[in-house]
Amino acid sequence: MQTLFDSIPVLPYGFGYFPDFITEQEETGLLAVIGKLDLHPLIFQGFEAKRKVESYGYDYNFDKRTVTKGKAIPKGLIPLIEKVAAFLTIPAESLAEVLVTEYPVGSVINWHRDAPPFDMIIGVSLLSDCTFRFRPYDKAKQNRKSIISFTVKRRSVYVIKDEARTDWEHSISPVKEIRISVTLRTLR
Repeated sequence: MQTLFDSIPVLPYGFGYFPDFITEQEETGLLAVIGKLDLHPLIFQGFEAKRKVESYGYDYNFDKRTVTKGKAIPKGLIPLIEKVAAFLTIPAESLAEVLVTEYPVGSVINWHRDAPPFDMIIGVSLLSDCTFRFRPYDKAKQNRKSIISFTVKRRSVYVIKDEARTDWEHSISPVKEIRISVTLRTLR
């Protein structure tokens, strides 16, 4: 007999997942703000990724592997930043980078750890669910059984820090519907 707890995978230390973090009304407001932003195709190591992005606060250059001061954070995203900061009991100004990403149907995020200048990674999922995956960063520990998969629901928030940030890498399986994410990062 399967119980509720049988369907919840054991997640890496330092990963937190919180469904229903924002309300439907908050999501609608965020989508209205994001709809007015000028998202552009992500160029990653010379290739155009199948997603659109815009970065605020600070910006990471994948080619130079540097972080620089970027565009001002849109006022419409400030309430989300303040809500996340209050939830995590950290100063709002410590959420130094905000990345807005639009994923069309079929797009993925391949296995990776976020760029070294960033510390804590917080993701807010909008518009649709996605399948989030973890695997050990150490290649000697990677095998089919080491992959942890679970559904990240729309309007949820996840936090990646500590061992989940350093000892694991993550990816997102191809999305089945358009998905928007707002990723907030602290600097190291």
